[in-house]
Parts: sequence; structure tokens; C-alpha cells
Amino acid sequence: MNKRKEFTGVVISDKMLKTRIVAVTRSAKHPKYLKMIKKHNKYKAHDEKNASRLGDYVKIVETRPISKDKRFMIAQIIKQAPISEIAIKED
Repeated sequence: MNKRKEFTGVVISDKMLKTRIVAVTRSAKHPKYLKMIKKHNKYKAHDEKNASRLGDYVKIVETRPISKDKRFMIAQIIKQAPISEIAIKED
């Protein structure tokens, strides 16, 4: 049986409607120098309810293709980012 890919990462963009860009960081050993280096990938993930926002730590899972670039959906918001004072609009 096939298992869906699961990643955890940080939402780095929430400017699109129902779409978030999630940055996933992983550690890998350099083949020649054997030093641990960080590698980054960015994935577009579907967020049906627009619940996640910039800075949230989320879990994404693989799904059927939703659009040209979207192959993942947000399964769970693990940790919400604190609300910054810039985001609060004064009336």
C-alpha cells in the first residue's frame, strides 16, 4: 500500500486565496565533506478554510493534484504564530 508523504514546515506566504506556501527544512549530510547542511523546499498547499496565516507551523500531506502546482493540503496547524502588532489594524 502507498503511504502519502507528510511534511512539517512554516507558512511563508498567505497572499493567495485558499493557497499557502510552506517552507520545509531538512538536514542532510554533505556527500564529500560529511558536514550536516540544511536543505529547503517550498510547497504550495491547499487550505480550504483559510485558517493558517503567515508564520504558522503546519503539517502538510500529499493529495491528488488540485492545480498546476498544488499537490499538498494542510492537514493540521501544529503551532500558531503570535499575532503581530502590525497585523492589527487600528480603527
